[in-house]
Amino acid sequence: MQKFYLLNLIATMTLTVLILPALSQEDMVVIEDEGFQSRQRPAAVFKHDDHNEMAEIEECTECHHIYEDGVKLADESSEDQLCSDCHNEDASQGQPRLVKAYHLNCKGCHQKKEKGPIMCGECHVR
Repeated sequence: MQKFYLLNLIATMTLTVLILPALSQEDMVVIEDEGFQSRQRPAAVFKHDDHNEMAEIEECTECHHIYEDGVKLADESSEDQLCSDCHNEDASQGQPRLVKAYHLNCKGCHQKKEKGPIMCGECHVR
């Protein structure tokens, strides 16, 4: 009986050690964008729903913006598009380069609200 209890305990602990890390990474999401031809850092870790809940963001247009003639359209969302659909690596379209667009949008908001990560390694986790 005692051997069975000990084996059961060891099996449970082993499964816990193996399964919990996998489950905790299940909701791990990174910002992937096909527009990045070469990366200097890993993709930024970003848990969309957790972020928006913590930041109390309810409107998609807060991050998923559309501009027309240099004016942000308040009621139009780009959530069905990649950022690289408008922003590319060489900025030939008159838009900020893709990297700069992410940094202006994400890091810029964090700096403005004085909340959230602003250092490279805080978003681009190796």
